[in-house]
Amino acid sequence: MGGFAISEKLQLHLAMLALQFGYAGFHVVSRAALNMGISKIVFPVYRNILALLLLLPFAYFLEKKERPPLTWSYTLQFFLLAVIGITANQGFYLLGLDHTSPTFASAIQNSVPAITFLMAVILRIETVRFNRKDGIAKVCGTLLCVAGASVITLYKGPTIYSPIPPLQRTSSSSPVLLGDAKGKNWTLGCIFLIGHCLSWAAWLVLQAPILKKYPARLSVTSYQCFFGVIQFLIIAAFCERDPQAWLVHSAAELFTVFYAGVVASGIAFAVQIWCIDRGGPVFVAVYQPVQTLVVAIMASVALGEEFYLGGIIGAVLIIAGLYLVLWGKNEESKFAKAAAVIQSPADHINNTSTRTASHIKSSLAQPLLAHSTDQTAA
Repeated sequence: MGGFAISEKLQLHLAMLALQFGYAGFHVVSRAALNMGISKIVFPVYRNILALLLLLPFAYFLEKKERPPLTWSYTLQFFLLAVIGITANQGFYLLGLDHTSPTFASAIQNSVPAITFLMAVILRIETVRFNRKDGIAKVCGTLLCVAGASVITLYKGPTIYSPIPPLQRTSSSSPVLLGDAKGKNWTLGCIFLIGHCLSWAAWLVLQAPILKKYPARLSVTSYQCFFGVIQFLIIAAFCERDPQAWLVHSAAELFTVFYAGVVASGIAFAVQIWCIDRGGPVFVAVYQPVQTLVVAIMASVALGEEFYLGGIIGAVLIIAGLYLVLWGKNEESKFAKAAAVIQSPADHINNTSTRTASHIKSSLAQPLLAHSTDQTAA
């Protein structure tokens, strides 16, 4: 059992790291899609259709036995989850990204762990005991993660690493593809991205109790993708009247849609919902700042951007914060197991005394002389 537990922990950490790499690439891909002129409504429609087509067969065949019947209550919950986690989340993100830049969009998402932690505490999904070291570690770790990502964003410092930009040698137009949205409303973009972070955090937290009642994870994700497509189509009916907007004009546009649908939605949703179910919403959210670090490294290696001292300091803070939160979660589980072991003998004694008392009571209630068969027949 111990080996299995360690194996699952390792799987959770590897899954979350892979997820951050996938999302880091998505920031760049989404920005490229918007700069190529893809509609901000058509893009998420195609993205969620692809995700649904990818997830649906797995959900149908793999979860036949464990999928509870779909009731009106579950349908309403999945619809509302889609409003928060897909329609609002993706919509606000694209609107915010259109007015800012991939780096800033990635950086501002680092508020998600703090918001998720606060929401989880308010809804009593996550417990914080300030009189214990695990509670203090979780709070301090979350703050360190946010601080580290903020340092990466706000403080540059002296140059540590200055590579030769490979893309500039091959194409002078490449930087324009990933431009910083000059001439756009930066303040409005920030407001949209804050809305994106709020909806993402709420989605992470609200999924946890639903998964306890409806344990078919892939089915939950598929239902959300389905309702997300319906919701975006309704919005498109009012906001996107140009038929040309629904056409894919180039291989580059097709790649952005494919990456968004398969990697950033289909695979990412499945991995994320599994991690929420196994590790909890805060465990998933606390990995979010790692994405900013990944974006900084990818930009340095692939785009030839300089790596500054601020990035090094921020990385150290993020890793330290991540370690503190995970250590706090581990200590919390140890406390819970110790409490269960202490409580178990007491329950055994209580159950034994209850059974003894009921046995004495039933014995006293029985008649001293049993009725004979003849008397019963009479």
